[in-house]
Amino acid sequence: MKNKIFWFIFFCLGSLLMAQDSLAIDINAYAIDNFFLFISAVLVLFMQAGFAMLEAGLNSSKNTVNILFKNIMDLSVGAILYYIVGYGLMYPGGGNGWIAFAGFGVSNTGATPGAGVLHPQVDWLFQVAFAATAATIVSGAVAGRLKFGAYLIYSVIITGLIYPVSGYWKWGGGWLDQLGFYDFAGSLVVHAVGGFAGLAGAIVLGPRIGRFRKNGNSKPMPGSNLALSALGVFILWVGWYGFNPGSQLAIVGADNTNAVMLIAVNTTLSAAAGAVAAMLLAWGLFKKPDLTMALNGALAGLVGITANCDSVTNVEAIIIGIVAGFLVIGGIMLLDKLKIDDPVGAWPVHGLCGLWGGIATGIFGGYNLGIQILGSLAISAWAFLTMFLLFSILKSLNLLRVSEEEEIIGLDISEHQEEAYAGFQIFTVE
Repeated sequence: MKNKIFWFIFFCLGSLLMAQDSLAIDINAYAIDNFFLFISAVLVLFMQAGFAMLEAGLNSSKNTVNILFKNIMDLSVGAILYYIVGYGLMYPGGGNGWIAFAGFGVSNTGATPGAGVLHPQVDWLFQVAFAATAATIVSGAVAGRLKFGAYLIYSVIITGLIYPVSGYWKWGGGWLDQLGFYDFAGSLVVHAVGGFAGLAGAIVLGPRIGRFRKNGNSKPMPGSNLALSALGVFILWVGWYGFNPGSQLAIVGADNTNAVMLIAVNTTLSAAAGAVAAMLLAWGLFKKPDLTMALNGALAGLVGITANCDSVTNVEAIIIGIVAGFLVIGGIMLLDKLKIDDPVGAWPVHGLCGLWGGIATGIFGGYNLGIQILGSLAISAWAFLTMFLLFSILKSLNLLRVSEEEEIIGLDISEHQEEAYAGFQIFTVE
């Protein structure tokens, strides 16, 4: 009898210890995965600094305050709108496949701890960083001539409606997801949306004063600080390690760890290949190695690999980057021919190479090429047409572009009465 009681107690204690060990493992896995996503979200948010430096460096110094102001406001305005309605539109948990709404705000109810289980708050934080990225891409395409108030209106619409709706089509379980369309980290959902929205804005606004000569030939308008631009690209490259590896959404477990490492290496190789390819092509075409082309080539490689970084080999990542580097040069030259003024190359980098990322996923990633082309075109067309309509309405109301005099003076003075580099002007004392 005593032996039976002993073994019963031993069994109960053993079961309790095993249960506690299992609970501890679940809690640790939950903490690690959520911390991984939090760090990834911070890296993606830091990309806003990269966009700000890149854009400021590639534009006139007289518009620097305006550029920095737009970047902080599209993040701030966008975060509020994405919290209120955007997140509920993008992740409704059902719907008709085209548009649905889960409700306002974000739940603060913690989930049962376990590997791969995300707290709703950190999930929102990661997703809003992506929304802010899509919004800020447009800033560079419309730099130097857009009214600040018009930009705020644009920021509200894209983060509160346009980006979440097409994001739902894929990441929220909408019609593109149901067809089997694949976009791992957002070559289309994020970058093509921003790139094609920027193209719409550049077309409706028209070119900056002096950008094209009377005979139609392109007139280069050099950036004010290429050191800032290079710093911006390095920041963006580093931030992309939150963008792509973070989109695995978990790191605990061998499968997740292996995927994150592959994604990080593919991201690196594609960016490097894009920079080298753009440098070589520009060198051959223009008879000189051009820094800005190489910088855009690196970004092109990053955009191209974003949709498929989890599903291609290292060699395929290099090929994707090379093609992206060639495409960005071709895209910049095409805009010049069409007399479309995109000061930072937002459409060639994010729009054209975003399209390439979606198509490359069908070519190299094992997904249906026809579905990839359909989804890539659908998301791009949605962003372009809706933003073209918005910018056209603002133009008809005389709310879009600053006056010629204001543009010549610079938006820092005419829009904000501030200077980024105060004290550098030479005044005549009477």
